[in-house]
Amino acid sequence: MSKSDFMSSAEDMRDKLGPALCLAKWQQVSLHLPTGLTNSCYHPPLHQIPVEPLETNPGALHNTEHKKQQRVIMLKNERPSECNYCWTQEDLGNLSDRHYRSGEPWAAEHYATIKNSTGVEDDVVPSYVEVNFSSACNLRCSYCSPQYSSSWADESSRYGAYPTSVPHNSPDYFVGQRRPIPAREYNPYVEAFWEWFPTLYPQLKHFRMTGGEPLMDRNTYRVFDYVLALPKPDLHLNVTSNFSVEPKLYDKYHDYVKRLCDTQIEHFMQYVSLDTGIHEHAEYVRDGLVYNRLFENVHRFLDKIPNRNSLTFIITMNNLSVLGLQNLLQWILELRRLYSKTYQRVWFDTPLLRTPTWQSLQILPAVYADRLERVADWMELNLMPEDGYVGFKDYEIQRLRRDIDWMRAGSKLDPDYVKLQRADFYRFFNEHDKRRHTDFLATFPQMKEFWEECRYHAQNQ
Repeated sequence: MSKSDFMSSAEDMRDKLGPALCLAKWQQVSLHLPTGLTNSCYHPPLHQIPVEPLETNPGALHNTEHKKQQRVIMLKNERPSECNYCWTQEDLGNLSDRHYRSGEPWAAEHYATIKNSTGVEDDVVPSYVEVNFSSACNLRCSYCSPQYSSSWADESSRYGAYPTSVPHNSPDYFVGQRRPIPAREYNPYVEAFWEWFPTLYPQLKHFRMTGGEPLMDRNTYRVFDYVLALPKPDLHLNVTSNFSVEPKLYDKYHDYVKRLCDTQIEHFMQYVSLDTGIHEHAEYVRDGLVYNRLFENVHRFLDKIPNRNSLTFIITMNNLSVLGLQNLLQWILELRRLYSKTYQRVWFDTPLLRTPTWQSLQILPAVYADRLERVADWMELNLMPEDGYVGFKDYEIQRLRRDIDWMRAGSKLDPDYVKLQRADFYRFFNEHDKRRHTDFLATFPQMKEFWEECRYHAQNQ
């Protein structure tokens, strides 16, 4: 079977980029405006955006001195250490996100300009922008934090830190620059963004809003109003949501998206965060999620807004995803059968969770990696035909297999480190059960042996 265009583009770009260059360092930016933090893609650590340059140059939201330094390193064919996620994948012989992202049209068309740049230019206008306007959120996902969820912040303020080896999500940590600026307060980063937006907008190919929960933030609808007033036929407009907000709020959002998809943009991508396909597991990992509400909203979106859009599940691969992954992928196949008639409308991605470390795939026993291998083998048996839309793409399988490779690399970790992470796994979720009136063993009975081992380490360290 021939390779997909997406994988072929990544392979072609691998040959052009050389050992270190990544076009996302120039053409992509992720902005966390409540805390004034940024990176390019989501793999490198976030770094602070200095406020002073924004007064005269709002483009400094993207073109920070730190990022310029990383660009210079790449242009010297050296690997920036902050990009170790991709270097690890490449050293394992896999295509990395550096290749995939750089191979996409919004980045690839800038290859020659970037290759011949100095790396220190002030006026780089990205074509892919991801922005988080607010930390307002109705969920307390187990791997999230008060920086990205107001519900998490409320819980931390009430109960304090979780009793892991290093106290987790302590309210004492989220002070100063780590404190998310509430939507009701003046935010210089949001102000700079709206100053920059008229310059940014003509160059945009992809614009994505995340959170928090963007359906709960007024800036989301301000962006929608801007696009409705100034149509941009080449724009891919994207929103990431938990799809589990109150019905009246979803109704408002649904109406906006329908109007946008009628005439105003090239494509609307709805990202939906969901980490497992087992109802009880999903509601445990993403505390506050109403699974049936998400289920209904997914079908309503795909059925009632049939034009110019797709839906992508973001499956953050953590150690509570493994048991229910195939269930979720089976649902995705069914959605593809129902709604992908003339083009593919249902997608998914499987990015790795790396923090908090006690929820990483790497601390699980090898039998869990074997289980994921069987899922990947099942996907191979359901390859998507070249002329169809039901089945799995080659790169979807490749991405899961690279996750498995990374998972198995956990066997090389220091055994004492793994014991510490397993102890923290128990400490965190034991406290989770107390605070949130949940029950780990009742929800994940298949993980009893792992749970008891984690409890042993917690009690004997």
